[in-house]
Amino acid sequence: RRVVKENNVDISEIKGSGKGGRVMKEDVMTYLANGRQATAAPKRADVSALTTPTFAKAAIPKGEDKLVGLSMIQKAMFKQMTKSLSIPHFGFADEIILDNTIAFRTALNAHVAKSPVEYNFKKVSYMPIFIKALSIALDEYPIMNACLIDSDDASAAKLKYRASHNIGVAMDTPNGLIVPNIKNVQNLSVLEIATELTRLQEAGKRNAIPMADLQEGTISLSNVGMIGGTYLNPVVVTSSVAIAAVGKTQRLPRFKMIEEDGKMVERVVAQEIMNVSWSADHRVIDGATMARFSQVWKNVIENPFLLGAMLR
Repeated sequence: RRVVKENNVDISEIKGSGKGGRVMKEDVMTYLANGRQATAAPKRADVSALTTPTFAKAAIPKGEDKLVGLSMIQKAMFKQMTKSLSIPHFGFADEIILDNTIAFRTALNAHVAKSPVEYNFKKVSYMPIFIKALSIALDEYPIMNACLIDSDDASAAKLKYRASHNIGVAMDTPNGLIVPNIKNVQNLSVLEIATELTRLQEAGKRNAIPMADLQEGTISLSNVGMIGGTYLNPVVVTSSVAIAAVGKTQRLPRFKMIEEDGKMVERVVAQEIMNVSWSADHRVIDGATMARFSQVWKNVIENPFLLGAMLR
């Protein structure tokens, strides 16, 4: 009213935007700004219409939907993973420094290069070293190589401790994921393990892994880090109490005590780091056992000279 009075405005010439056509201060100011021409403030519907975003038309999908039955491997995985859902999982993760392991592998491959006709592979990968180190850790913690019998009933459940270290290795084949195992790793050298692993990998490429190699596994190791990923979440199967998955190797900065001028000083150095993720059946494997077992495995990998020292 004050603005109307001060500017000698005829309020009847102004279209109000308020409730019931009530003239608001903003209406008067708009009227004056427009040279005293009757202009109503835009209604809420008008404002929303002006600010409504424009969306591109949804892309029309190419082709048609189709139903496809599960492959034999997918059916087996479906059944096994469904059973695995009944297992309470305990997870444990750590990192392993591979600097010494790299040097050890380099020495192995130098030996292999001198005897090319003796082996069915040209180079040893890290997996045979990891697998043999795992077998040594199983000697100290045999429960990690066990399996549960009659696990549906706690009063009848039993642990079967298995003497053979039949270590499974997850493989990506043309037909999908399978986990053959290397039998009696406790009796094999790193080079013998490499020979068996190469045999299984070549058979996997042809989808021709014998059924015997897929049976009686006791514990498994997945090297999905070859594709990518660091920390993972492997799934325990009913025939085992634990499984490990290793991630990709990365060159990362770490603190390390090194000798300088006869003194030990702490410095930041670049090291080759690999992450490992464990899952264990928490009905029978507690966290402390899992951690101690993993530390033994880690220690052997980080100090591969122990592979020779622990041979019987």
